[in-house]
Amino acid sequence: MLLSDKVALVTGGGRGIGACISRVLAREGATVAVNYSSSREKAEAVVAEIETNGGRAQPFQADVRDPDAVNAMVKQVHEAFGRIDGLINNAISGPQSGKLSEITFENYQNMFDFNCKAVINTIRAVRPIMQEQGGGRIVNIVTELWNMGSGDWSAYLAGKGAMVGLSRSLAHELGPDGITVNMVAPGWMADEKVNPDSEGSQKFGQTLPLRRHGSADEIGNACAFYLSHLAGYLTGTYLPVAGGRVTQMGA
Repeated sequence: MLLSDKVALVTGGGRGIGACISRVLAREGATVAVNYSSSREKAEAVVAEIETNGGRAQPFQADVRDPDAVNAMVKQVHEAFGRIDGLINNAISGPQSGKLSEITFENYQNMFDFNCKAVINTIRAVRPIMQEQGGGRIVNIVTELWNMGSGDWSAYLAGKGAMVGLSRSLAHELGPDGITVNMVAPGWMADEKVNPDSEGSQKFGQTLPLRRHGSADEIGNACAFYLSHLAGYLTGTYLPVAGGRVTQMGA
C-alpha cells in the first residue's frame, strides 16, 4: 500500500468527494482524520466504513474558516496519531454558481473563505508539525472549471482562482521545508449524490475521451499518489482528473 504508516487530514472528508478521498487514502494504508463542520453523522459513517474494512480513521470537528477551530483540531489530530503527513484541502459549502446579476457578494466572500482563508488556516496549523517531521504533503482540490471559464460560476472560480495562486506561491515558499503543495482539479465526478446509471450521467460520460463518467474515487487516487513517495519530486503541479476533457480543450 502506498500510504502505510502515514496520517492524512481530509477537510470536508465526510461527504461528497471528500468521503471518497478519505476511503481511498485509508484503503492505501493511511490513518485518516476525517474533518467535518456540521455533518457529524456522515463523517462517523465514513469512519465506520473505513474501520469495517480494516482501516484506521477518526472524525474531527472544525469549521475550517475559523483559525482557532482549525488550530484546536490539528492539535487533536496530532495528539491522537502522533504525526500529520498529509493535508487535503477539500471542504466547501454554500452556493457556488449563479449569474452576476443574481448572486450576492456574500456568496463571493463565502467561496473566498473556503478556498483561500480556510487553506491558509489549515496550512499554517500543520506547517510546524510537518517542519519538525522533516516534510509533508499538501493537496488542494481545485477544479477543471479553472481552465474552462464556464459562465455563471464566477463566485466559485473567484475562490478557486485564489486557491490556485496560493498553491503555486506556497509550493515555492514551503519547498525548503520539504513540504510539497500540489493541486488536483476534478471534473464532474460521480459521488454518492450521482447515479452513474442515470441518463444524464451516461450522456455526460460519452462526451469525454474516456467515454465514462468517472467515480469520485479517481480524485482519491490522485491524492494518494501525491501523498506517496512516488510524488516526492513534484510540487506546484496542477493535475486535471476529468476523463481527458481539459486536455481536449488544449488547456
